Amino acid sequence: MLASSVSLQTKLPAVGKTIFSKMSEMALEYGAINLSQGFPDAQLDPLLQEEVTKAMLANKNQYAPAAGTLELRTAISKYAKRQFEQSYDPQSEVLITSGATQALQSAITALVKEGDEVIIFTPAYDSYVPAVELAGATPVYCRLKYPDYSIDWKEFKRLVNRKTKLVILNSPHNPSGRLLSSADIDQLIRLTDGTDILILSDEVYHNILFDGKDHHSMASYPKLAERSIVVGSLGKMLNVTGWKIGFCLAPKLILSEILKVHQYTVFSVNTPMQLGVASFLEKYPNKINELLSPLQAKRDLFVKEISKGKFKALPCDGSYFCLLNYSEISDEDDVKFSEWLAKEVRVSAIPLSVFYHNPEQNKVLRFCFAKEDDVLIEAAKRLNAL
Repeated sequence: MLASSVSLQTKLPAVGKTIFSKMSEMALEYGAINLSQGFPDAQLDPLLQEEVTKAMLANKNQYAPAAGTLELRTAISKYAKRQFEQSYDPQSEVLITSGATQALQSAITALVKEGDEVIIFTPAYDSYVPAVELAGATPVYCRLKYPDYSIDWKEFKRLVNRKTKLVILNSPHNPSGRLLSSADIDQLIRLTDGTDILILSDEVYHNILFDGKDHHSMASYPKLAERSIVVGSLGKMLNVTGWKIGFCLAPKLILSEILKVHQYTVFSVNTPMQLGVASFLEKYPNKINELLSPLQAKRDLFVKEISKGKFKALPCDGSYFCLLNYSEISDEDDVKFSEWLAKEVRVSAIPLSVFYHNPEQNKVLRFCFAKEDDVLIEAAKRLNAL
């Protein structure tokens, strides 16, 4: 290991190795079934592979425009019109990013500054807070109500003040799988209308919905769309999370600021992947639903199998994830219990307390069910033995 004698002050003193990396490492070390990280076991669609290969063989392998290829921006614009009933100009209101997390980071960096406050609903995806802190702004936490993880709008109203610059929303919600309701949308419109508050809407799981539930996108409501940055993930839409292709939708005034940061962060995104995905979306517009539809059955299978034991599944309306309460099994805190589970039971999961600013102990773990059926059955069998 190379030693260094320089003095260095960290910008993120509270940040270390993520729990996702730790639990995946434990899964490898102990031969555990890895239900901790959120990626699917699905195979690459051969038609998608064919379109990307065509772009590579056509020598489309050099830099793309910073905002993304016009082909993919146009395909996303058409998709947004179908999906959200909102028109976004592909030339100025669509940005292709290196995954959704980069979209979130670039948006936060571009839009908030020192002295601003950003409201984050907890439990929350772990990239939000570091991005806000790196931008010099202050995260303000609004805790979702257990066990349904609904928004306490009275608390939200109390937190809003003249310093509030941005609200980060996530629906379907990671980690709970909860969806925003039409009543939530009404409250959000009422509390932000007439203000300069921006909304960063993380909608990466918007295609993964269960039991006939509807997704309420910020893009679908004019009074919200005018102030919102909608973030999506083509990696999740197409079961290719390792390709790291995301997108931002926003009014030109807002997106132009995000593009300034984006172009000096990654400049542009993988060209043949963009062109291949664009062609795939144009030729096979119904393929997304076909690729993601098996997830309802996987959630149902996992919940059914788990119900045979002492874990209690909490409601899940969308996403890759299901929350399980283990209070009938152990009094251990969730971090210790998840480590014991990976080592002794050989199933890895994520403790929910890591998604909070001030950890809450409801004895809940997050499990990813976007796996092969036999993997889910075996994992449930091991968990039910407790």
